[in-house]
Amino acid sequence: MLDRLLNRIYRNEESETPARKEDVPATDADDAANTVDTSALAAHAAERAEEQQAASDAAESAGPIDTEAVKEDIIAAHRKVFDPEIPVNIYDIGLIYDIKVEPSGMTHVRMTLTSPACPAAGILPGQVESATRSVSGVRDVILDLTFDPPWNPEMMSEAARLELGLL
Repeated sequence: MLDRLLNRIYRNEESETPARKEDVPATDADDAANTVDTSALAAHAAERAEEQQAASDAAESAGPIDTEAVKEDIIAAHRKVFDPEIPVNIYDIGLIYDIKVEPSGMTHVRMTLTSPACPAAGILPGQVESATRSVSGVRDVILDLTFDPPWNPEMMSEAARLELGLL
C-alpha cells in the first residue's frame, strides 16, 4: 500500500485514497506495476548524507571563518530577496532583526514579517533560509521567525522609505 502511495506521489497522480485497505482489490500485477525501488531511494539518501558529511568535514577542517565577512555576504544575499507586495528587499524593509554567525559557520537569523497575516508568510522564511545557506562559509542555518517586536514602517531603512515615497 505504501509503495503504491509513493508511486502516485512521484508520478503526481491524483486519486482518492480509500478509507480501508480492504476497499482496494489488489492483484500481483498491480503490486508489480506500483512498486517503488526502495533500495534506490535508500542509496540516494545515503549518498546525500555522505555529501553533507563531507561538506561539514571540509568546513570544520578549514578552521574558523571570518564571521563579519560572512555576515556582510548574508546581508547582500538578503538584499536579493523581495517581499512580493513591496518592491523593496526584505533587509531594507527591516524584516531581518538579527544575524549571528559563529566561527564554525553556524548561523542564526532572526526575522519577522510585516504582519502575522502576511500573504508571503509561506514563502519568505524559506527564501531567507535559502539565501543564507547560499553564502560561502555558512554551514547551517537556524531561522527564528518572531513578531516581537512587531514590524512597523519605522524599521525600514532610509533608502527603502525614499524608494516607497515615504520621505
